[in-house]
Amino acid sequence: MHDGPGAILVGVDGSTSSMRAIAYAMGLARRQRCKLVAVYVRSLPPLLLPLADAGGGAVTTLIETHDDVEKELRAVIEAGLTLDVDARLVVRHGEPYAELLAVAREIQADAVIVGRSAQALHRIAGSLSGKLTRCGRWPVTVVP
Repeated sequence: MHDGPGAILVGVDGSTSSMRAIAYAMGLARRQRCKLVAVYVRSLPPLLLPLADAGGGAVTTLIETHDDVEKELRAVIEAGLTLDVDARLVVRHGEPYAELLAVAREIQADAVIVGRSAQALHRIAGSLSGKLTRCGRWPVTVVP
């Protein structure tokens, strides 16, 4: 019989706080001997960006940025595997909240870990961590 979580989901976006969150989640998964699923949601470009970006430079830059973040996250996951952490990276496209909920359901997550938002607008409109907490389906840990 296993005591503790069976699966931990960590949402990552390449920000400093999300990188702290994945490091925290790796340590927790290693100590609890459970699987870790890191979810990176590649945001879709704003609808008007292709129209305003005649040369395609802004869209190309956005895609390259997403590729760089994904490459960095894959390296973190590889490092975790060397520490005997059962970890994998799931990459999705869309809205982060909806995609994190979907993956959490799919893997039957016992806990969700995310980094704290650094955007001032989220104090007014609500952050991803706040939405996940209000959802009330899993314990949510917010890493500063």
